[in-house]
Amino acid sequence: MPPVNQRPALWRILKQDEAVVDSLSKSLNLGKPAARVLISRGYETPETARAFLNPPIEALHDPFLLAGMHDAARRLADAVRRKEHILLYGDYDVDGTTSVVILKTAIELTGGTATYHVPDRLKDGYGMRLDVIDRAAAEGVKLIVSVDTGIRAGEVVKHASTLNIDVIVTDHHLPEAELPPALAVINPNRKDCTYPNKNLCGAGVTLKLIAALLTTLEWPAEKSRKLLESFLKLAAIATVADVVPLEGENRVIVKHGLEGLREVRQVGLRALMEVAGFTIGEMPTAGKVAFRLSPRINAAGRMDNASGAIELLLTKDADRARQLAQQLHDLNQDRQQAEADIVQSILEACTRVPVTDDQAALVFSAPDWHKGVVGIVASRLVERFHRPAFVISEDPSTGEASGSGRSANDFHLLDALESMPELFGRFGGHKQAAGLALPIERVGEFRERLNAYAKARLSPDDFRKTWLVDAVASVPELTEQSVRDVLSLAPFGMGNREPLFALMGAEVAEPPSMMGEKHLRIKLRQGGRVLQLKAWSFAERKSELVVGSRIDAVITVEDDPWSAARGYGTWAAIIKDVRPCAS
Repeated sequence: MPPVNQRPALWRILKQDEAVVDSLSKSLNLGKPAARVLISRGYETPETARAFLNPPIEALHDPFLLAGMHDAARRLADAVRRKEHILLYGDYDVDGTTSVVILKTAIELTGGTATYHVPDRLKDGYGMRLDVIDRAAAEGVKLIVSVDTGIRAGEVVKHASTLNIDVIVTDHHLPEAELPPALAVINPNRKDCTYPNKNLCGAGVTLKLIAALLTTLEWPAEKSRKLLESFLKLAAIATVADVVPLEGENRVIVKHGLEGLREVRQVGLRALMEVAGFTIGEMPTAGKVAFRLSPRINAAGRMDNASGAIELLLTKDADRARQLAQQLHDLNQDRQQAEADIVQSILEACTRVPVTDDQAALVFSAPDWHKGVVGIVASRLVERFHRPAFVISEDPSTGEASGSGRSANDFHLLDALESMPELFGRFGGHKQAAGLALPIERVGEFRERLNAYAKARLSPDDFRKTWLVDAVASVPELTEQSVRDVLSLAPFGMGNREPLFALMGAEVAEPPSMMGEKHLRIKLRQGGRVLQLKAWSFAERKSELVVGSRIDAVITVEDDPWSAARGYGTWAAIIKDVRPCAS
């Protein structure tokens, strides 16, 4: 049986009522391509579409709707007033580090004192540790606030209480049946929490705690608003990096946060954006944040210690900021190489023994793979094989294997792990991503049981690449203005994917030309107009694009600052897939 990842992709083309498209297009003064996308996303009326297109800051929910927030805000406000030593216990990823930064900044701006601890991924692993609590007690800490962690740290929280330390847990990961015995647990995914947005990331939850703190301290409304708006930049980066749905309240955070990144005053974030290739005045897209900013922040925790990223985002010293930003840039390059080496070794193994329909979930394991990149490698495998994947690093010196997984096809990773908890020394996460640790000798059993669990829930069609196409469009419809209308639906990401259009029966106007060694430039003719498109990693499919033949194409559109800076068009069309004309 051939490897399933070689099969042609499935196309699911959504259809809209053209009368509804016409009405929405005229009501909003939007081009029809954008109107079709709005309708395909469920925004069929002018009212719902306007609310989606221009969400105001006021659309953020009341933080006190979160269960436990009143107790948390009162205790934190008391600690600020009394200038207690507050310890912030974070995580080493983008979500955790940015959460530490914005909460520490808020506490200090309101007159309080806070230090922080983030675990070393390679030495400490994920989660809260007893020895950190003991050190905090020795240093006189009376309040610990966890950010982006702690929801499964019941024993650690219980230990803190024996040392007369209050703990406020703020997290967004899925809880166990019993919550940790903290003074307050702030997590929208608590079963008893009716907060409207269950998909806040850790920094989003932290932002809510800050809003509640400012209210409890009776800060003036306008002053509070300005401070919270200043934190939206980091909260937006975290929201994008944590791959939570960009809809509802999350869309408000990211849309306004990205706009704030046009002008950044904090010298560390400014330096980071410079090494990532952004210019002053440029508003990054969510995609560029995900591929250029987030990996550099994450590189600190993956390859070294996350404290470097936190220091960068807190420093007021421009020279130190440039130094730290360059360090993160260099670490990111090291991360890319470590990731590439593991991916190559796995793909070589898959060439020898191809992945087939019998493997509904993948588990790859080997000694001494870099623990800091296994989660990213799992993501690469999901992109290639379209099924859940775990990548595990074995440590022969301890007998423990630890790793990370990523999901596909609406498969719930944490539910899968919770069906076999006796295998693990520890595990946690959510639907899309999870981490675990287990004895090396049980990795084989985990592979078999995860595969059986996935086979009961996924079919072979789930293992094929699927393009969910928003609408059919034509080349003449894709004008400068209509494309700008489509791009106004940004930010794009999980929950608001980049719009995809199907060009049906377009003629290949010229022989495709090469861009570098792997990419193509293609011209398609339809309705008397020719459209030039880019096709990344399409060189091996050049034979499918014969001059004069008619094809169907899945395409997207995106901003093209490079072309705009040279006086050409401000957008580009990108081919995602092609097939012979269906009619």
